[in-house]
Amino acid sequence: MKFFIETYGCQMNVADSELVANILNKAGYISTSNIDEADIIIFNTCTVRQNAEDRVLGRISNENKRKVKKTHLKIGIIGCVAQRLEEELLKDNKAIDFVAGVDQYKELPNIINSLNHNQKRSKTEVNNSEVYEHLLPKREGHFNAFVTITRGCDNFCTYCIVPYTRGRERSRSFEEIVTEVRIAGENGFKDVTLLGQNVNSYQFKNTNFPELLRKVNKVESIKRLRFVTSHPKDLSDELIEVMATSDKICEHLHLPMQSADNEILKRMNRGYSAEHYFKIVQKLRKAMPEIAITSDIIAGFPGETEEQFQRTYNMMKNIEFDYAFTFKYSPRKGTKAADFQDQIAEKIRLERLSRLIDLQTKITHKKYQNQIGKIKELYVEKVSKKSQSELAGKSRDFKITVFEGDKSLIGSFVKVKIVDAVGWTLKGELM
Repeated sequence: MKFFIETYGCQMNVADSELVANILNKAGYISTSNIDEADIIIFNTCTVRQNAEDRVLGRISNENKRKVKKTHLKIGIIGCVAQRLEEELLKDNKAIDFVAGVDQYKELPNIINSLNHNQKRSKTEVNNSEVYEHLLPKREGHFNAFVTITRGCDNFCTYCIVPYTRGRERSRSFEEIVTEVRIAGENGFKDVTLLGQNVNSYQFKNTNFPELLRKVNKVESIKRLRFVTSHPKDLSDELIEVMATSDKICEHLHLPMQSADNEILKRMNRGYSAEHYFKIVQKLRKAMPEIAITSDIIAGFPGETEEQFQRTYNMMKNIEFDYAFTFKYSPRKGTKAADFQDQIAEKIRLERLSRLIDLQTKITHKKYQNQIGKIKELYVEKVSKKSQSELAGKSRDFKITVFEGDKSLIGSFVKVKIVDAVGWTLKGELM
């Protein structure tokens, strides 16, 4: 039987889909990139925001029509939505044949086999010890490898559902991580990203995150090393020193700020102050002058006054992120913030979000214009979407550049001179 996986959400879900593909392959199932060929359709889902959840549930309902022509077709849902809504999904959504939470992926072959007996299987509880040891993902179709180093989260930010869907934080052994990175590099994946809800708090026996980076940086089969996501409260001076002195660690850091008002940060349970965050940015830029810093910002968190919002706006203007993912606050049932009584009106949240987007657009435009004239090394990944004569690749600071070149360059490293900036894309000339 052939299976097709459609992935939504974060890079962690991408890595999980690759893990699931390997588990099913080992059980005798065949992966396909063509949904029309599939006997089993699996949706790997995200529940961070309500619109992400609504989108995938609508998508599943649309795919139910396939069962009219292909009566043996089975549709399953895995990931965070499956973990959060198991009972409702199995009871109310007739399109869904099986559900598997984030720690139940090893059981997927048995769950699918049980469908032959018309049994709907629900998930087990979150397993706070599951790290999928001795299981490598099946990577194909791209040049970037995502390697999970931790699962779960212990931070319990008041707006976030992740600790409830992915469980408590646990770290994989550094030996397994180094082995997976080495094999990924040997298979052609030269740009590796280490993943975790909070990579900075990685701890396996006596190995902390900076020490893990030192070990991975020595892997000869890769050329670039990245990591997400970093939590500001755990970003140490030791980590900054390792970033600045390790040749493979790229000059890019995603560091969610969320807010720049201390009272709002406290209500979010973020564990740091705005002053602490700004100090980290200063240290990073002193150690790595060319570093690109990106962030996440929430507009309209419960209780946020105009004055408190303005502090966030001013901090964004002061820091000048290379890019910021900005969101209006989205209540998630089951989180502490969803029960706060001082929710902000939708109109105000949208208006504040619009102001943040306008500001960041201007900053990013200036940042990209400043790239013109620079020589950059690109990892060439694909043909450009807009022109078959152009290729696209990423620089070490995670900026996409397109340039004219032969398809034989895909998968290689080249140097280009930046000659223009259009939107969020740089244009280069091959050196």
